[in-house]
Amino acid sequence: MPSPISVTSGDGVARLQWEGEVSTDELRREVAEALTGHTRVEAWVGSTDTAGQRAATWTGMHREGVRRGLGPDGEPEDRIVYARLVTDAPVNEPGGFRSLLNSFLPRKRAISQMLVRDPEGRVLLCQLTYKRDWDLPGGVVEVGESPRLAVRREVEEELGLEVEPRGLLLTDWLPPWGGWDDAVCLVFDGGTLPAGVLDEVVKQEREIRDVRFCTLEEVDELAADFTARRVRAAVAGLQPYTESGR
Repeated sequence: MPSPISVTSGDGVARLQWEGEVSTDELRREVAEALTGHTRVEAWVGSTDTAGQRAATWTGMHREGVRRGLGPDGEPEDRIVYARLVTDAPVNEPGGFRSLLNSFLPRKRAISQMLVRDPEGRVLLCQLTYKRDWDLPGGVVEVGESPRLAVRREVEEELGLEVEPRGLLLTDWLPPWGGWDDAVCLVFDGGTLPAGVLDEVVKQEREIRDVRFCTLEEVDELAADFTARRVRAAVAGLQPYTESGR
């Protein structure tokens, strides 16, 4: 019986295609055979084809991303790109297995923010250029970056202030919202600074429109509701973990 898996090749790359369900063992054999004459083997699996994705994964092919496109009917048709290189470590070795898992396990976005207050207890907020709501200073943690270093870097980049973050005040989970995936927001204590520190601020024009110290009532008025709840939870310090500030 002929194999349901077809192989096309070019430029050292073998591409596997199949229709319907295919066994992991059969696909594994095809991948191994393709790698004897190619440096890379790949498969594009439909984004809704969970069985195909599972089979591709357990052959040792890494999930690399999403290839967006249109189907014959003109409707969006996304495909998950899986690939294995001839130099990849065997899956039965610890490093190879960890690398495989790392290619498809969830990677949650992390955001680091800093809670800075003045002697009157007001909270430092930034008016951002890319949204109407005011927010705490901070930003996205880069790949491989410590959240503590990230918030220090962000405050320096956005405001020109060198503030050493202290302890972690709050971990706040944010559900998917406005086109963003979910994220974990870490709020660090920036201590108390004199109100006159605003005169030292050098705003990053691309992102920061204004900055000021605000009372909690002003935070409620200027910030998104979930941001206001997060600020109040961090100020109160009554719970180490919240979801959307609750």
